[in-house]
Amino acid sequence: MSPVTFPDCNHLVTLALGEDLGGPGDRTSDALIPPDQLGRAVFVARSPGVVAGLPAAARVCAAVDPQLTLEVHVPDGTAFTGRTKLATVSGPLRSILIAERTALNFLQRLSGVATMTRRYVDAVAGLKAKVLDTRKTTPGWRLLEKYAVRMGGGANHRMGLHDGILIKDNHLAGLGDPTTAVRRAVELARAYPGNAGLPVEVEVDTLDQLEQVLGVRPEIVLLDNMPPELLRQAVARRDELSPTTQLEASGGVNLTTIRAIAETGVDRISVGALTHSAPALDIGLDHNHE
Repeated sequence: MSPVTFPDCNHLVTLALGEDLGGPGDRTSDALIPPDQLGRAVFVARSPGVVAGLPAAARVCAAVDPQLTLEVHVPDGTAFTGRTKLATVSGPLRSILIAERTALNFLQRLSGVATMTRRYVDAVAGLKAKVLDTRKTTPGWRLLEKYAVRMGGGANHRMGLHDGILIKDNHLAGLGDPTTAVRRAVELARAYPGNAGLPVEVEVDTLDQLEQVLGVRPEIVLLDNMPPELLRQAVARRDELSPTTQLEASGGVNLTTIRAIAETGVDRISVGALTHSAPALDIGLDHNHE
């Protein structure tokens, strides 16, 4: 896991354990399990997928009890089929039981995102288009979910409003005259203090808008909700007017449509579903598993 995700992960782990334990703690385990009883359990994937989130699970275990150890058998980013042992946790059984649900919540969610991403990446195999995520992420989980996208073979779009410029239709509407809005928007974005070196991306939804945008040569143009036949025309116009500008398709992208979109020659395809619609992967913790 990238070090940049650790503060977010630590904060989420603290929140998750706090809401699970409350003040009194795990009343069931305290009542049934002697404090000195040791145990061992295995995180097992019960359906095919791509694992992501084992470092987060390890942080949950460490936060619950430093005596817990997590041995990873299948590293993050690995695809597997069928029932697969992902990692083994060992130590005081009470602590394993306390960590179980929270660790699984992280592991199931992030593995679900990685698995969904891999399906989209596989769907465009052999073509140049990169599969990217969006900002449609779970509040507080963005860096973790974008990490999971990378583990699934996808690429990250900008992390937030702070590290990239994306000029959308509502920005242009705020600038008034539509015949000059695109040029003014790109000039203002590039001139703004602190924006030096940031890529400028502009959203369009017609070929006429595309030609106007290409005149100011942004780094990226977002082609919003264009069908494949229009995307092919857009690629041809880009190749003629501004070959260095990358084209990104967005809107109406799913596992049924993404291959046809990629075959048009676009460079990037952004898919909100990678994070906002990924189902949790079926992973369980089997105690005393041999």
